Amino acid sequence: MNTARLAETRDRRGRPLHDLRISVIDRCNFRCPYCMPAEKFGGAGAFLPRREWLKPADIERLARAFSGVGVRKLRLTGGEPLLRAELPEIIERLARIEGIEDLALTTNGALLAAQASALRRAGLRRITVSLDAIDPAVFARMSGGYGDVDSVLAGIEAAVAAGFHSIKINTVVQRGVNEDQVLPLVRHFRNTPHVIRFIEYMDVGNCNGWSREQVVAVAELRTRIDAEFALEPLAPSIGGEVATRFGFRDGAGEIGFIGSVSLPFCGDCNRARISAEGKLFTCLFASQGRDLRDWLQQDDAALAASVAGHWLLRADRYSELRAERESASPQRVEMFRMGG
Repeated sequence: MNTARLAETRDRRGRPLHDLRISVIDRCNFRCPYCMPAEKFGGAGAFLPRREWLKPADIERLARAFSGVGVRKLRLTGGEPLLRAELPEIIERLARIEGIEDLALTTNGALLAAQASALRRAGLRRITVSLDAIDPAVFARMSGGYGDVDSVLAGIEAAVAAGFHSIKINTVVQRGVNEDQVLPLVRHFRNTPHVIRFIEYMDVGNCNGWSREQVVAVAELRTRIDAEFALEPLAPSIGGEVATRFGFRDGAGEIGFIGSVSLPFCGDCNRARISAEGKLFTCLFASQGRDLRDWLQQDDAALAASVAGHWLLRADRYSELRAERESASPQRVEMFRMGG
């Protein structure tokens, strides 16, 4: 199946659509308090019935349509995508799409050791692992008591053995919770090909009790790290990149910082998200999505045109307007439901 490529589609603020994140499942084997706290999401009833997940063929068809209007990067997310039994099939389907230059996956890494080789064979090109602490006790607490840091580190090692040379490590930093893990994480991943990225704690969803007092700004994080390991700025590797890149002056690797709160990047945002049941979100902080199931009844050309038309109307810039939106207490879709 081929989808004709349309002219590049830009939204009302002139931003192209280059990056699509597809959630393959809304369930997770962790209960991280800032994403899926156990007291609110403790049972299966809190999640979609399996029959409502998009089928692999539908995921492929949507991805082809998005590719036809400019998407070059696909990222599979969740929930925890390694819980989806059909994940290798989904990857195989997406890896065949003409025009896709990057196919990546974000995981908590707990199940990665057993699956890394199969994912590589299926056609996955890159992996990002979420790792909020290197200390076992802190890690266990931050995963809601479900996580074992040694299993995640074993997953990273298995991914390297399977051929994933450089892995991105994402760390969400919360003041008074895991800020003491920043330097130990830097020490652990220095002198490796992996790139750790520190992310400001964001007000995604409604259940994490977010406040600005819990945010450790990237400028503060950079100062702390630079005091022990001298850093130098690096140029962005691609347009629209959300992380600011720094290298260690001694050549011991690279780190990144993602500052959606202190350094909003709405002006360059070129990402869309599709949830596990097929809703399209054009902003991480959205309050609602557009159900795509009726679009899937269209032929390929009409489906691509519908995607393009929807993106043309996009004007989202939540992070730039955060201060006024905070006072309004908006309801937002939980991060694990739309794919982070």
